[in-house]
Amino acid sequence: MAAEDRHRIVHVTLDERTVIRRKPEVEHERAVAIFDLLEENVFRPIECPDAGPFHLHLGIEDNRLVLDVRDPAERELTRIQLPISPFKTIVRDYFMICDSYYQAIRRSSPSQIEAIDMGRRGLHNEGAELLRERLSAKVEIDRNTARRLFTLVCVLHIRA
Repeated sequence: MAAEDRHRIVHVTLDERTVIRRKPEVEHERAVAIFDLLEENVFRPIECPDAGPFHLHLGIEDNRLVLDVRDPAERELTRIQLPISPFKTIVRDYFMICDSYYQAIRRSSPSQIEAIDMGRRGLHNEGAELLRERLSAKVEIDRNTARRLFTLVCVLHIRA
């Protein structure tokens, strides 16, 4: 198997046990992030460089982001845990700007929507880069993979 086929996520699940319900916009973002992630990603865990492709189970446990990395037969390969606290402020700010964006779509001018969307994308990029930095000692991911994973981290933060 070629390295580009092996060093990738082919299945992703979110631990959504605590999720009650989400807005349609959030469900759409989650679905798009998962679709895009599975279409194109780079994922190379340092502990298992010759393994892959990967099934990734994402969750939050005890104030930690957990990336449970498995093989296609669902055997655990590695479990990566990161403190969630460095992400809390950026996730909160991202949610606030997303709310502003969805409100603007309904009643603002195209230039106002574009300005808010630029801020939203900038904050999203910032969160993705923070995730990439925090994971760098454990797993190599590219920028687009980090962006899509950050979207899923945000989804995991929604409780109602």
